[in-house]
Amino acid sequence: MNITIQSVHFDASVQLKEFIEKKLSKLDKFSDLIVDAEVILKVVKPEVANNKEASVKLNIKSGELFANKVADTFEEAILLNVEALEKQILKVKEKATAK
Repeated sequence: MNITIQSVHFDASVQLKEFIEKKLSKLDKFSDLIVDAEVILKVVKPEVANNKEASVKLNIKSGELFANKVADTFEEAILLNVEALEKQILKVKEKATAK
C-alpha cells in the first residue's frame, strides 16, 4: 500500500512516519481492496491537551474510507483512526459478501 504523509505547519519525525506506516500497513490484512492511504497531521490550538489531529483517507477499489481523530499524541490519534478504519473495512466487506 502506498502511504502519503502530510504534516501541516511542522515536520513529522522519521519515527512518527515509520509508526504511521507500520500501523496503516496492518490494515492490508483486513482487505486487499485498499489502493493507497493519505494521512494529514495537524496541531490544533498549541499549548492545549488533546491538540494532535490525524486524518486518514483510505482509497479503496469501491470508493474511499475516512477517519479523523484528535488525541494527546499523533501516535494515539493514528491508533484510534486505524481502529475506526478496521470497522469501516469490515462493513464494506460484509456488504460486498451480502450481495
